[in-house]
Amino acid sequence: MDDPRRTVPRTDVLLADPRLLEAAARLGSGLVKTAVQHAQQQARQGTVAPAAVADLAVGLLPASATTLRPVLNATGVVLHTNLGRAPLSPAAVAAMAVAAGHVDVEYDVTTGARSARGRGALQALQDVVPDAERVLVVNNGAAALVLATTALAAGREVLVSRGEMVEIGDGFRLPDLIASTGARLREVGTTNRTRLADYADAVGPATGCVLKVHPSNFRVEGFTSSVEVGELTTLGVPVVADVGSGLLAPDPLLPDEPDVQTALQAGAAVVTCSGDKLVGGPQAGLLLGRAAELDVLCRHPLYRALRCDKTTLAALEATLRGPLPPVWQALRATGLRERAERLALAVGGEVVASDGAVGGGGAPGLVLPGWAVALAASYATALRTGTPCVVGRVADGRCLLDLRCVPPEDDGRVRDAVLACG
Repeated sequence: MDDPRRTVPRTDVLLADPRLLEAAARLGSGLVKTAVQHAQQQARQGTVAPAAVADLAVGLLPASATTLRPVLNATGVVLHTNLGRAPLSPAAVAAMAVAAGHVDVEYDVTTGARSARGRGALQALQDVVPDAERVLVVNNGAAALVLATTALAAGREVLVSRGEMVEIGDGFRLPDLIASTGARLREVGTTNRTRLADYADAVGPATGCVLKVHPSNFRVEGFTSSVEVGELTTLGVPVVADVGSGLLAPDPLLPDEPDVQTALQAGAAVVTCSGDKLVGGPQAGLLLGRAAELDVLCRHPLYRALRCDKTTLAALEATLRGPLPPVWQALRATGLRERAERLALAVGGEVVASDGAVGGGGAPGLVLPGWAVALAASYATALRTGTPCVVGRVADGRCLLDLRCVPPEDDGRVRDAVLACG
């Protein structure tokens, strides 16, 4: 009778605690019950007093129902694939909240009839890229390329330069991707040099399209040559241009990055790219081009399987119509040295030159000059595992905190995180 474990509160009693009732409504009963059981177990082991079980259970509750953790990106890499690439703008986040409920995604409230899915997002994309006769949106960049090659070349040949046979990340390779569509990949030219004559010699009755791929994750320099979209359009077959990173129009900050507008003006039948890279929006694949080819893509059964959900369409529309997204704020960030100096003064770090990067396969080799705060390398792990989670990078035996991708209003949170580690 003196065993304190006998006084551990019952589960039903704990779940009736007002704080845990509120949490169950917000997080779900499963997560709350798990926290209660962990707290009870600690009381049975004697590590906490039975009277403290309810408080401990409340303290063990997660902040939200997702296991994803918010991260402060202090790496200097703007489109960090492992950190979710483009952070959404407040306008896009608000649009997703609107779309979370019942919305007119495929419904005309005036007539009461079914309407085109995501028409607002499609119109926004066409407004931004008026050279496109028609546009489509699918769930990611690879899906856009798969849809284009499947609809235009299934059972036929896709011509591609050997120098553009890329691996797009996480082991996914272009040859495997194209083969999955039922098309036959026909390589032309060599790894470092491909000429228009190489394509012309390969074009025949079995040719479905010519594919021009931007090798976004690497650069080949030296004795090289490639064929531009405008030259490929003289071959008499549709040209599909994958510009990859989603630069919609030329920008002086990224002079060597291919863009959608230029590819369309050069005569590409279909241009594909990602929506979660330089567009600055949610994960999506964009297809823009001539109405004849886009109509074929839209009617293909695969399009239905690859379509986006309502929240993605809402976020994309808000990104295209709204204010400058965070990606471009980071790319054009100013005042980085002053921010780094304030942080270094507060935490005892050293301000050092730091080269940022576009990331996400965009603008390989382009340096974004900036500044970082250098700390002992041991800070890297402590900051990653702390709250808030701050991810820097380790270079030359030091932890570097580059504030390029950190919103200025979060500088204080980075400072407090570093001080907590110290």
